Amino acid sequence: MLNKILIALAVIVIVLVIVVALQPATFRIVRSTAIIAPVSKVFEQVNDFHKWESWSPWAKLDPAMKTTFAGAPAGTGAIYSWSGNNDVGEGRMTLTESRPNELVRINLEFIKPFAATNTTEFVFKPDADKTMVTWTMFGTNNFMAKAFGLFMDMDKMIGGDFEKGLAQLKSAAETTGKQ
Repeated sequence: MLNKILIALAVIVIVLVIVVALQPATFRIVRSTAIIAPVSKVFEQVNDFHKWESWSPWAKLDPAMKTTFAGAPAGTGAIYSWSGNNDVGEGRMTLTESRPNELVRINLEFIKPFAATNTTEFVFKPDADKTMVTWTMFGTNNFMAKAFGLFMDMDKMIGGDFEKGLAQLKSAAETTGKQ
């Protein structure tokens, strides 16, 4: 009887490992919005980490969060590090590419609660009196991320934060754009 239970458990574990291994190796989360402000005003909100506090969906989750800035003051080479509660964790963003009024690319390193490195991009496209902004995060799924994905919809979870952040970016840029 004990052998049958052990064999059944082994089969369940093997099936679970196979199901997890067959999950997508990469992910991509994308959200966009239109902002009624010049592309230059929207771009400067993203290109300067010092301005993220006014619109980042994670900035207000931990009032005691410790943040540091290093490298360039803005643009390529700018670095933003944070350490906070369980809602925000710990990590670092390094701005790796900045094309004025077109693109901001960031290397995003999570340290806690789990280690991961992803790429985040903001693409800006002028459209008459508006700026179309697309916020994308993409990367690879290790085994743990694949397993997590079986139980949590990362697109909905992170996408919701992107939607909130884009709404706050819209507010910040449209207010700044009128000055």
